[in-house]
Amino acid sequence: MLAAERRAVLLSHLQTTGKVVAKDVAARLGVTEDMIRRDLRELAAAGLCRRVYGGALPVSAATADHATRATVAADSKARVAAAAATLIRPGSTVLLDGGTTALAVTAALPPELSATIVTHSPTVAAALVAHPAVDVYVLGGRLFKHSVVTCGAATAEAARGISADLFLLGVTGVHPEAGLTTGDVEEAAMKRVLATRAADTYVLASSEKIGAAAPFTVLAPGEVSGIVTDAAPDHPTVRSLRDAGVTIVPA
Repeated sequence: MLAAERRAVLLSHLQTTGKVVAKDVAARLGVTEDMIRRDLRELAAAGLCRRVYGGALPVSAATADHATRATVAADSKARVAAAAATLIRPGSTVLLDGGTTALAVTAALPPELSATIVTHSPTVAAALVAHPAVDVYVLGGRLFKHSVVTCGAATAEAARGISADLFLLGVTGVHPEAGLTTGDVEEAAMKRVLATRAADTYVLASSEKIGAAAPFTVLAPGEVSGIVTDAAPDHPTVRSLRDAGVTIVPA
């Protein structure tokens, strides 16, 4: 089998099963593990997968910068945002993460909603100006320009003074084994802090994030109250999460 053919098989396997285990694929194709690992290195260098110990996982398209992500899967994000907006009850206090899906949530809120929304995203805060009955609190700190959110010790300290009913968490990948992931270690830590400040945490997961993985784990799927997604119910990742007892909120 030619190298190009092996790599096509690996990419197809990633798409259908959500992972590649190098020793298993090597045995199935009748080649060495070293050969498969070399193929995975080249695929990872091309941005087509993410290498992990023993194999590879699908790469998350959501690790691009904020401006690029705004053009990706806009319809999918709007569906997820609309479903997530229904979780916000009048009079509640909500932590709203940064990112393009969180921004879509602001557009999906009922104009008459009365609530308190706390965010570490200046972009999300500015969008909430259009909601006259929503009180907006912005967590200050160092601006992480890639995602246009504040992160670091000052932001975490401010967050510890909040007790919220709900946290709408944005991630870049949702995978049964890799968990809920994002592309920056400090941003992952900030998201974990925010999750500790809310009674319930729901994940905003548009379909391109389902089955994908980024380098840094935020939480395990079982540590959140549910995952809001428009991915098909028979998607392998959705089935695996549901079978593990994770609540899936269809969008």
